[in-house]
Amino acid sequence: MTTVTDPTATIKTVEDIRSQFPALDRRQGSYPVAYFDGPGGTQVSRSVAEAMTEYLYHHNANTHWAYPSSSETDAALARARRSLADFMNATPAEIVFGANMTTLTFHLARALGRGYRPGDEVVVTELDHHGNLAPWQALKQERGVSIRVARMIPETGQLDWQDLEAKVNQKTKLVAVGVASNALGTINDVRRAAELAHASGALFFADAVHSAPHLLTDVRAWDCDFLACSAYKFYGPHIGVLYGKKDLLESVDFPKLAPAPNTAPERAETGTQNHEGIVGAAAAVDFIAGLAGGPSRRERLRCAVAGLEERGRALTERLWQGLSAIPRVTLYGPLPSAPRTPTVAFTVRNVPPTEVARRLADLGIFLSHGDFYAATVVERLGLDSDGLVRAGCACYTTLEEVERLIEAVSAIAA
Repeated sequence: MTTVTDPTATIKTVEDIRSQFPALDRRQGSYPVAYFDGPGGTQVSRSVAEAMTEYLYHHNANTHWAYPSSSETDAALARARRSLADFMNATPAEIVFGANMTTLTFHLARALGRGYRPGDEVVVTELDHHGNLAPWQALKQERGVSIRVARMIPETGQLDWQDLEAKVNQKTKLVAVGVASNALGTINDVRRAAELAHASGALFFADAVHSAPHLLTDVRAWDCDFLACSAYKFYGPHIGVLYGKKDLLESVDFPKLAPAPNTAPERAETGTQNHEGIVGAAAAVDFIAGLAGGPSRRERLRCAVAGLEERGRALTERLWQGLSAIPRVTLYGPLPSAPRTPTVAFTVRNVPPTEVARRLADLGIFLSHGDFYAATVVERLGLDSDGLVRAGCACYTTLEEVERLIEAVSAIAA
């Protein structure tokens, strides 16, 4: 007889997790604040802030010099590359740091574009954040590259795979697809997209910004050539991380200063980095890994993410069920039974999203509204520039907070 183990039983309780986030002590008037704004940026654990402070107070220096704090900074950055490598199932030499995902993607696009010619094609999708659209679209003006855009299906909020397959051909140089939609929560089959790209001789780029706190990132299993994410979406500071296959990082013509290192991954980094942010990103990985047990950091991450994914699925099902039962509320994106993150987008008829968010904030419920830099998604849904209301569950979200949100939206829609 096979025993099925509940993955949530192997990780810390929600109460234990919440105790590590000082932000959860905040109140809005008489209400404790419930943070549903994670898709736009999660709260930071105490361990992350302490790691950054400890670095700034005791090790702050520039790199590669022959005095102790400089050597300590070198060691801290090396440790951070190992941490993020475990987070992505990569190697430290494949981890590049930068300001944020969008800046890193523009940098990569400009570097790849140096080898592109008029008539070459890049394929993107309507489902994506514009951080995974604009950098590639800039190559149209800069290099004469043609941009082909695969459709999303408005009724389901999912990628039109037939259209994507039709857009990829022998002229395609790169296919760029988001692992998950930051607006609707849709999870894409990125391994399938990578196979499609590689079958035509193209490279594959994945935007993992929204997926990183909800799915186990695995650049090997997904066969990504490049992948980018941002630590502030998985309980860390505002800093971006780019993965690139080592041979590509060493061969792509990155813009760089002549004296800068010409080896991976430093050759893809420009100028002095945000050292304290890099230290904080590593601490965020260790925070997630610390939620579960296991023989290695990667295994602890695997266990922790599996448990959080199961909890997030239960919260999403309740949130979807509760909101869908409210007259005048319309939900968008895949059903809870489909591959998705715990991010739910909705509108309330005759109440602008900004007003919905403002009224919820008065009740201590913080969430985001607008197009979330996924303006094409909003346009394809037939909505105006006011966009959507977006509620995202994080590792610290409780069922009681979800019930508060449903009750508050019901009152607004009444």
